[in-house]
Amino acid sequence: MTSPSPYSYGNAPQPLHPSDEKMWATLTHVGGIFLSVVAPLITYLVFKDRGPFVRAHTATALNFQLTLLIAYFVGAITSIVLIGFLILAVAGVVAIVFPIIAAVKAGQGQWYRYPAVFTIPFVR
Repeated sequence: MTSPSPYSYGNAPQPLHPSDEKMWATLTHVGGIFLSVVAPLITYLVFKDRGPFVRAHTATALNFQLTLLIAYFVGAITSIVLIGFLILAVAGVVAIVFPIIAAVKAGQGQWYRYPAVFTIPFVR
């Protein structure tokens, strides 16, 4: 009898090494700064079953970026009334500051959640 191939379908994904979990958790936050929702979405889909640390960070980053996308949309729509420019400015600053904080925490191996006021929990 032969052992199953590591490339066969139906095998559970192998857990990541803790250092790899930290790396991917960090990259998902940094990627959100440059690629918006794309980087957290890809890392969530690829690594969500590879470890609890990377799953929590990718889900948190994805929720944050989706919330920012909504804020950008609302800001663009309401810019006609001028309040939208304030929303866009605040969203732009928040989009840079909080992912940097989250990336530093992830790199240190600490759990991190974005402030609840800036995050709608779409993905758990």
